[in-house]
Amino acid sequence: MSELLVDFITSLDGYASGEGWPGFWGLEGPEYLAWLGEQPEATHLMGANTYRLMSGFAAGQDDFRPEEEASVDGLTKASKVVFSSSLEGPLTWANSTLVRGDAVEAVRAMKSNGSGLLTTIGSLSLCRSLLRAGLVDRFRVVMFPVITGATGAERIYDGYPDVALEMIEHRTFDGRIQLVEYLPTVLEHPPLGTPA
Repeated sequence: MSELLVDFITSLDGYASGEGWPGFWGLEGPEYLAWLGEQPEATHLMGANTYRLMSGFAAGQDDFRPEEEASVDGLTKASKVVFSSSLEGPLTWANSTLVRGDAVEAVRAMKSNGSGLLTTIGSLSLCRSLLRAGLVDRFRVVMFPVITGATGAERIYDGYPDVALEMIEHRTFDGRIQLVEYLPTVLEHPPLGTPA
């Protein structure tokens, strides 16, 4: 059975990106980059918007710093599953498979019938749907030491259900980047509250 990891890179205030900021908010360091390079092989799950953005990066539509380019090259080589009703196949980004059906049911089947690691890239609504469906085994967030209140885009946790998180790992990279990893439990109501 496969394991599903929702994996986010955020500002401290929970944004996935910020207008005018470079990738990794320009703060990635050697420890963090080395850790990225040590990640196990995985199948990456994403929605159409993330696919358009990342495949555009891979096609050279944007200028990269060397650190960003290495990350995109690794994604190009990896297996990717894209959930979309708006994209047309075949997809042009190498090693990408288009799935038009219900993403929750498709991921449920992938978990039941597969082995190895499934991980998300961006795709906030996809991650939210998978978490609500109880399919997420691990929830990992790498927080960069910036607050992007004026320029932040894509608030990650808007629309999420209440979720209890049991920490299973934490780590600091380069003296400033914080990783936290949890086992998530979606809650029907606050733990001390009365069910509605």
